[in-house]
Amino acid sequence: MSLVIVEKSGPVKTVTLNRPEKRNALNDELLGGLLDAFSEAPGEDERVAVIRAAGPVFCSGMDLRQRKESLGKPASIVDSLSAIENYPLPVVAVVQGHAIAGGNEIALHCDFVVASTKANFGMSLAQIGLAPTWFLTKKLMEVCGPVGTREILLLGDPVPAARMLELGFIARVAAPEQLDAEAQKIIDRLASNAPLSLKIMKKTLVRQMAFREATPYDDIDEEVRRISASEDAIEGVSARVEKRAAEFKGR
Repeated sequence: MSLVIVEKSGPVKTVTLNRPEKRNALNDELLGGLLDAFSEAPGEDERVAVIRAAGPVFCSGMDLRQRKESLGKPASIVDSLSAIENYPLPVVAVVQGHAIAGGNEIALHCDFVVASTKANFGMSLAQIGLAPTWFLTKKLMEVCGPVGTREILLLGDPVPAARMLELGFIARVAAPEQLDAEAQKIIDRLASNAPLSLKIMKKTLVRQMAFREATPYDDIDEEVRRISASEDAIEGVSARVEKRAAEFKGR
């Protein structure tokens, strides 16, 4: 069974996360499937790509059982997210359920997010002793600004879709039974727009938001890698997997 299903119908390419029994938790195979799907050049007739997820949860983040076995090693999620962000055509995320940590980041790197009122978003890394890389934090700052980014990162609690709409993260919020219809309005509009215009506009937007790349950040990512192998990170991930409260020591 493929963990990422790619389907093409006329001008629309749909990429579906297909690991519902694990709440679409991101493992190497799923991340590789995403990378392949968005590294492939769009077809001549394609106008828009859509990311969906099977089951009630959009994506619960990284597979912590796999993460527990590879603490300290950089995750390949950045390559997959970069491929989504840099895809030559608009990408729409349809979020029917919770999008936490890596799931939050997948939605963040799309051009439009249409979410159910029942969906929660968030980055719970501070609650398990981890931290996002410069690349991931920068993108969150670009979209939500400093106040929203502090709320999402430093607290680490789930954030309702309505609040994420206020922060500019989400384009549309709809009741669960109206989610697909609301998303289809955006998909249809994009599909009917001029493809050359869409491509140059997407390229311009990506280029405009790359201005922070000149800021030195090697020390930040080195520190992120260091704490990813810390005692606190090992304790935090173990506690989350074992469904108990973590006891952090600051080391």
